[in-house]
Amino acid sequence: MKRSGRLVALTNFFLENPRVHSNLPSFVEMFNAAKASISEDLDIIDELFREKGIGYLKRTSGSTGGVMFIPELSRDRGNQFIDQLCDRLKDPNRILPGGYLYMSDILGEPNTVREIGRIFASKFSNLEIECIVTVATKGIPLAYAVASFLQVPVVIARRNPQVTEGSSVSINYVSGSSKKIQTMVLPKRSLPEGTNVCIIDDFMKAGGTINGMVSLLKEFNANVKAIGVLAEADDEEEERVVNDYTSLVKISSVDIKENFISVQRGNYI
Repeated sequence: MKRSGRLVALTNFFLENPRVHSNLPSFVEMFNAAKASISEDLDIIDELFREKGIGYLKRTSGSTGGVMFIPELSRDRGNQFIDQLCDRLKDPNRILPGGYLYMSDILGEPNTVREIGRIFASKFSNLEIECIVTVATKGIPLAYAVASFLQVPVVIARRNPQVTEGSSVSINYVSGSSKKIQTMVLPKRSLPEGTNVCIIDDFMKAGGTINGMVSLLKEFNANVKAIGVLAEADDEEEERVVNDYTSLVKISSVDIKENFISVQRGNYI
């Protein structure tokens, strides 16, 4: 195979298999090429990934040295994407009765969700996360997007137990916004004890739901290493029960009378 073909094949392999360690001899055998040639190919791909701001190749030395693609989004690309999100969320047509904001279209766009996942994965890449946890239902696509870049499984907490999931652990928690008592359950088999987890959700107001997930995860002795939310509401009237989190956008106000939405970058940067 010519070098141009190897570069295409290798690039495609790394993009489809992030954080998967591969030995150089396996590439030598796959492409029937010299080890030095494969090493030069990896240098070219690594330079391109860094230049485009999508990640880098992590190399290990030795006779059986290997390589792993680490997806990371550059600061400039992350800022640009978040600014685009803010502009989209400022559309007054998104205002729903009760002052809620319509976001389902964004959560239904595969490319947008994937980019959100890349941003969170870049932020949490060094935290040794072993599992992504979310609560049904709107946080599910975001959780899978983050997990795809961190190469870890997804666990979904639900409001009601599922017969097909066996015995479950359940807790009652107080919703931060409505102040209502709600229930959250997680199957016993879903999470090994002591797992390092990252909580992902689509929206946070006072943080009652996320605080409920944290309490539920304590029953599994899990270590919550990070919390990521797509959007947070900046409401001075609500006492926030979660402080240590990462948000991409902050919705400062939704004025129904003036038909105006104030949106800015979250605390991601």
